[in-house]
Amino acid sequence: MIRRDGFYFIFTFACMSGIITPPWLQKGDAVGIIAPARKVVPEEIAPFAALVRQEGYRVVEADNLYGSDSQFSGSVEARLCDIQQVFMDREVKAVFAARGGYGAAQLLPGMDWELVRENPKWMVGFSDVTALHAAIGKFMETLHGVMPYSMVMEEPQDATSFRHLLETLRGDRKEYHVAGHPLDLPGEVAGRLTGGNLSVLYSLAGTRYEPEYEGSILFLEDIDEYLYHIDRMVTNFELRDIFKKIAGLVVGDFSGMHDNSVPFGRNALEIIAEKVHKYNVPAMFGFPAGHKKSNFPLIFGRVSTLTIERGSGTLRMY
Repeated sequence: MIRRDGFYFIFTFACMSGIITPPWLQKGDAVGIIAPARKVVPEEIAPFAALVRQEGYRVVEADNLYGSDSQFSGSVEARLCDIQQVFMDREVKAVFAARGGYGAAQLLPGMDWELVRENPKWMVGFSDVTALHAAIGKFMETLHGVMPYSMVMEEPQDATSFRHLLETLRGDRKEYHVAGHPLDLPGEVAGRLTGGNLSVLYSLAGTRYEPEYEGSILFLEDIDEYLYHIDRMVTNFELRDIFKKIAGLVVGDFSGMHDNSVPFGRNALEIIAEKVHKYNVPAMFGFPAGHKKSNFPLIFGRVSTLTIERGSGTLRMY
């Protein structure tokens, strides 16, 4: 049953206590693949399916995975049915979004949140999947990381990122050590990881689906945006006091940025740094996550520790 009752959504979230950690994957478990946004074809999924089977897992493709409705994989109804299908399947332990694009936010009003909460599984993906991370993150940990389409992108994401992802899904503790960046702001903080794609987070501002920023470690990445759009979005975060609320900031890749004929004057990372440094928030720049070759997994909802020193930074997700 697909629910659209906003009061039901609020009631469900109001009755929740704590953040659920879904079960870790065991050999022989199944992973489900859905396409909550842009459409895909079998050839784009096959390499990932082969990798997963090689690692000892089974693959469940949702009924409408290869559907088509203009640029989408199907109607909103069809995509919601696929989410319901994989979350109801007791053998599926992780749900992969096939790719990003645009469209996941369209699903939020129609989601059966009680179904998702009562059948905890790892929701995996990045970019447009940020909309699902934000909403599911109200009550359950999710996994920001590579997707099936990551293997066939124009510049495919690397094997190391997939290895890290599968290790994380099996329950391995992750501690990342990152070289220092000139824009880093030193400090040590703890908080729940949250965030994702800046444009998607901006689109959720003021809705009941946006993340809980208070005391969090916020991760940001984006692609294919104009620099003045980046400034507009982080200015919105500043006006809403987000940089006063968060404990720390992790900035990933900002790929394929555009400028106007009259240069904006700062790149994307400098725009973000200019805002966040005013609030003395410990900040790590250049974390290997986003749309470039390296896209290391992040457990959203996990209480983590961010340590930034001159010349190096560490993120511990345990």
